[in-house]
Amino acid sequence: MTAEQASDMSTDRVADPEAAPAAGQSRADKAARWAIGLATGAGLLMVIHQLFNLQIGGLVLIEGRYLYLLGGLFLAVAFLVFPMRGLRGDTPGLIDWLLAAATLGCTAYLTATAQRNLSEGWEYAAPQLAVWVSYGFIALVLEGTRRAGGTVLFVIVLVFALYPTFASHVPDPFSGFQSSFGEAVSYHVYSSESSFGIPMKAFGGVVIGFILFGAVLQRTGGGQFFNDLALGLVGGFRGGAAKVSIFASGFMGSMSGSVISNVLTTGAVSIPAMRRTGFSKETAAATEACASTGGVLMPPIMGATAFVMASFLSRPYVEIAIAAAIPSLLFYFGLFAQIDAYSARRGLKGIPRAELPRLRTVLKEGWLYVSVFALLIFMLIVLRRETSAPFYATALLLVVNQLLPGNRLSLRGLGQMFVGVGAGLAELTAILLGVGLIVGAFSATGLAGTLVNELVFIAGDNTLVLLLMGAVTSFIFGMGMTVTACYIFLAVVLAPALEQGGLNQLAVHLFILYWGMVSYITPPVALGAFAAATMSGASAMKTGLEAMRLGGVIYVAPFFFVLNPALIGEAPAPEVAVALVSALTGVALLSFGLQGYVSFLGPIRGIFALPLRVALCAGGVAFAIPHTEETGLGYGATALIGLALAALPLAAAALAGQRAAQAERTGQTGTSNAGE
Repeated sequence: MTAEQASDMSTDRVADPEAAPAAGQSRADKAARWAIGLATGAGLLMVIHQLFNLQIGGLVLIEGRYLYLLGGLFLAVAFLVFPMRGLRGDTPGLIDWLLAAATLGCTAYLTATAQRNLSEGWEYAAPQLAVWVSYGFIALVLEGTRRAGGTVLFVIVLVFALYPTFASHVPDPFSGFQSSFGEAVSYHVYSSESSFGIPMKAFGGVVIGFILFGAVLQRTGGGQFFNDLALGLVGGFRGGAAKVSIFASGFMGSMSGSVISNVLTTGAVSIPAMRRTGFSKETAAATEACASTGGVLMPPIMGATAFVMASFLSRPYVEIAIAAAIPSLLFYFGLFAQIDAYSARRGLKGIPRAELPRLRTVLKEGWLYVSVFALLIFMLIVLRRETSAPFYATALLLVVNQLLPGNRLSLRGLGQMFVGVGAGLAELTAILLGVGLIVGAFSATGLAGTLVNELVFIAGDNTLVLLLMGAVTSFIFGMGMTVTACYIFLAVVLAPALEQGGLNQLAVHLFILYWGMVSYITPPVALGAFAAATMSGASAMKTGLEAMRLGGVIYVAPFFFVLNPALIGEAPAPEVAVALVSALTGVALLSFGLQGYVSFLGPIRGIFALPLRVALCAGGVAFAIPHTEETGLGYGATALIGLALAALPLAAAALAGQRAAQAERTGQTGTSNAGE
């Protein structure tokens, strides 16, 4: 478990808006909060000035100078958010303030000399003073990465950051062009291919606005509105508490982009509600973990990683969001189907109507929040202004907040919100600056191209072998890195090899993203499941195994869409429709097989239950299997195979359901006669 992930599982005192300064709060803690809040305000004003091209006072920042200012400012904040001693949010000590000051000093030099750097090519021939400054800045970046991302990420980043200094001594296929220590460090700091490359460009251009929007939404009552909306829509149906969790946690996960923080916030409400309505501790926790994990993969926002992906692919973000819509639908449909089957098998009811908010009342009181999302989606999809859209939506959200008295922000609450936003931005900045060093190492040594050829050679030009290698690699790195860090690393190392194997570029990058997320619900790490288990009092390992079953679609869906781009919308509309119907049918059968119950039919039980469930799962996979040249089978052929495999299990479930219904009617008749 990384330090960043462990601290995320602890109470986030910096980012928590309820963590108001206590009466006896130390001056040092107050000073830290003021410094974080003011730095965040200054940083956001600079971002708005740059992205909206305001040119106040005739000031225009070149991209390099802007990124130096932005990265340096929030890296300094990271030393106050993650003190050397203690957990995230503890009072920073003298060493933390000194490191923050040193970061600002290096940033001042980098900012002042940005134009000279660009004109004179310092990434290849920096003057001596610039080299010394780069040494200091790299050391600060590495320490910030260690604090925000944990020891595992720090070690990986450190090895790759130094890799150019010994690249020629590494055996093939990992050898590359070698540089001196000074040349390597200068390249990392002064080039646009390393720390201040694609990850930071995405952060400074698009990501920061959506992080701000998500944070403001959570603190202005938007989260409560959408939770109440989910309660009003599905809370009364069987298993309603879990279905509410799927909707609410999925939506808020899309806003926050963090699995753990989403589990800790929405799970505090959803897990007790599921337990009250009959769900086991493990299933309640696993449902919350799966729903929160899927939120990071769900449009319209999908967290920070999707925006980094858009920068890597040089494609509008809206294309990424549209492509992710069908895979996300498959995941949540599978989770929803399993919860419905689980509830029917155990005879669970919905939340009592008396405890549910009235849908009409919820919409009447919170319809303004819907207008905020209407504006955001309109600007993203119709106007395609992804850079400015979250800022306009945030401004409207703040106006809405002041019109609705129930969640109106005070000046104190606004200050706490700035501190929380600053903490989130500082954490991401420290990680992105560190992960950028990995990208820079591959660029400086030319290793990326060599690895691509070697991976393709090892796989023997077999697409399926390449994909299996990619899935395992993504899962392993996902255990030790944050989602964004894992994606960036594999987008450089693995994605080109998969693309060279003839796979769709966008599908490949989504495949990597999905398999990087798998570790959140898969033991032995399963951080999302373990965090939820702590809240429900369940066994961590049992919860992880239950999360694997409930989230089973996440393991197969990436193979479906990477082999059949129609499932990400990269095909004519009729083919997309056929592929979607086939996939939904397959996911439903797979979900029923995993639960041992077919919704609206009945249970699969008896001495042959296990082989029947396996056949039903196999039938589901056959239905959803991609239409590819490798299989030589069309949608009709795979549907017939799937139907043949699923026929007997479905018939057995229907027969068991009829018998159960008949027994219930007989019991009711006997009770009635006895009463007479």
